[in-house]
Amino acid sequence: MKVAPSILSSDFSQLGKEIKRITEAGADYIHIDVMDGVFVENITIGPCVVAAIRKLTEVPFDVHLMITDPARYIKAFAEAGADIITFHVEAAQNVVETINIIKSYGKKVGLSIKPKTSVEEIIKYLKLIDLVLVMTVEPGFGGQKFMFDMMKKVKSLKKEIQAKNLNTLIEVDGGINEKTAQIAASNGADICVAGTSIFKSADIKQAIENLR
Repeated sequence: MKVAPSILSSDFSQLGKEIKRITEAGADYIHIDVMDGVFVENITIGPCVVAAIRKLTEVPFDVHLMITDPARYIKAFAEAGADIITFHVEAAQNVVETINIIKSYGKKVGLSIKPKTSVEEIIKYLKLIDLVLVMTVEPGFGGQKFMFDMMKKVKSLKKEIQAKNLNTLIEVDGGINEKTAQIAASNGADICVAGTSIFKSADIKQAIENLR
């Protein structure tokens, strides 16, 4: 299991130090939640912050766009230093076109679904993407409880990926701790996004190792 600490749960007043801490602690990816206050109720950060922290680490940036019409901002986040750009199937006006825009900047493509969205809405795009992100909470705020019934989606996706001999990775995000990471992994997840369980830990290196 790869681990992607979510900076949504970090101390934003010490963001540079927090990036260095998770880098030194062995993070596989750094998960960056971008929210516009429209697609989800919260508002977080934009490309300027991504660009500012890019120079602090070589760990891949896993940028999760929880915004309406994500195609408008792909160029900005690609140029700011994103390595993976993930957008929501519910938010894009044209999913295939948005995938192709991300690829045109040489970035890996992720596609995400909210808890109430059917897994069928994303299965049809598996051949075109590098990563599928299953939200295990309602997106918008950190610290929520893990939705165990989302594991049905993870199982279905894993089955399809294996049946089609694809390399698409499955990522889960929301309510991840040692217990839920183990459940997600056993159902086929490859990457877990964790915020509170890492940044609120007394020893973040150990927290990451425990999740892994």
